[in-house]
Amino acid sequence: MYRIALLLVPVLAVACGSGPQDHSGVFDGRAGDWVDLSHSFSPSTIYWPTDTTGFVLTEQAYGPTEGGWFYASYEFQSAEHGGTHLDAPIHFSEGRWTNEEIPLSSLMGPAAVLDVSSRADPDYLVTIADLTEWESLNGPLPEGGVLLLRTDWSARWNDRAAYLGTSAIGPDAVPELHFPGLDPEAAQWLVDNREMVAVGIDTPSIDYGQSVDFRSHVILYSANVIGFENVTQLSRLPAVGSFVVALPMKIEGGSGGPLRIVAFVPAP
Repeated sequence: MYRIALLLVPVLAVACGSGPQDHSGVFDGRAGDWVDLSHSFSPSTIYWPTDTTGFVLTEQAYGPTEGGWFYASYEFQSAEHGGTHLDAPIHFSEGRWTNEEIPLSSLMGPAAVLDVSSRADPDYLVTIADLTEWESLNGPLPEGGVLLLRTDWSARWNDRAAYLGTSAIGPDAVPELHFPGLDPEAAQWLVDNREMVAVGIDTPSIDYGQSVDFRSHVILYSANVIGFENVTQLSRLPAVGSFVVALPMKIEGGSGGPLRIVAFVPAP
């Protein structure tokens, strides 16, 4: 936790200001902007094609009660891996962290936003060359940081076929998937050479749609690097300088879960 404490110092310094009463600069927007990187959950939320149920919200109560007050209550049904969500390392690596075992230091950190949107096609793989080019422009990827891969695929979110590469549902749809992802060689390079705590992407999966072995998942999660999938609004973040906080539903023994991920972008 020492490392994350050091990383939080600049943010807390902005928030606290010079006096003990001046502590709202970060939280009220005066010191910068908070950007929600999450899609809302609804019946139209995109899940992996093999999950045929999706997100279900069922009304239990809505309206005035006999006591005279208004009351609303719902129940929801959802798989772990749909919409904007977290992948816990155990999702693809036996013996690694489950959802509730992930330390907070692996759910927040300085963001490095790698923009490949100008060249991303439905089968694009983010390469080692992309990573080293980013570093040549911005300096080394931050230790303890969160790498966010921007493809701008999230602009397709309201069109299931455009986002996934197919509108089909069920196991037969999986071979039809087409969307960008992270090259396994690049995933291995990150594990071997950098100290990132998490990797996020604005597509359905860390691996590209045509992957059959999910090697990038296996490589990252075997090293307890966390995954964030189906993120959005990465165009609102600079390449460097923002800070990410990603807090999932805390599911004991879970392999993932619904995620609310946000970024703080300090004012110039």
